[in-house]
Amino acid sequence: MRHQPRIYFSFRSPYSWMAVERLRRELPDPHTVCEFVPYWDPDDVTQQALADRGGSFHYVQMSKAKHLYLLHDTKRMAARLGLPMRWPIDIDPWWELPHLAFLVAREMGAEVEFYTEVTAARWQRGEDVCTPQVLATVARRCGLDPKPLLAAPYDPGARAAGVQCL
Repeated sequence: MRHQPRIYFSFRSPYSWMAVERLRRELPDPHTVCEFVPYWDPDDVTQQALADRGGSFHYVQMSKAKHLYLLHDTKRMAARLGLPMRWPIDIDPWWELPHLAFLVAREMGAEVEFYTEVTAARWQRGEDVCTPQVLATVARRCGLDPKPLLAAPYDPGARAAGVQCL
């Protein structure tokens, strides 16, 4: 194999969470054989950095009908997989925070722990992972100092790594 396989994931997507959970059942530690690459809706700063590199991001908000279907479908899929699920309520989410923090956690050697704790917080406990309070708790559960993770969106190096992912 010329390149390590990549798994593009989003902490926003229940389908991403369930796909990785299914993969973990077949491959006990996919983080050792696959590169996990975060994907998220960029804020204005990241959007501008993408544009500066000639990139763009196309996302359209889903309709209410699609959203209602997604709520039903994910509940059904989670039950089929035997996964507890609590749908989080996002109020003005800032997706840079958890996704860039993931990149920092990877640099700290805690990629697996951080990914696992963020997805558990979001999809099993229904917590808003885009808030500093929840992410600080996630960091502590991983045995990490929350400060560098919470600072990730303000770190030019983390921002550049994020732009590279997108």
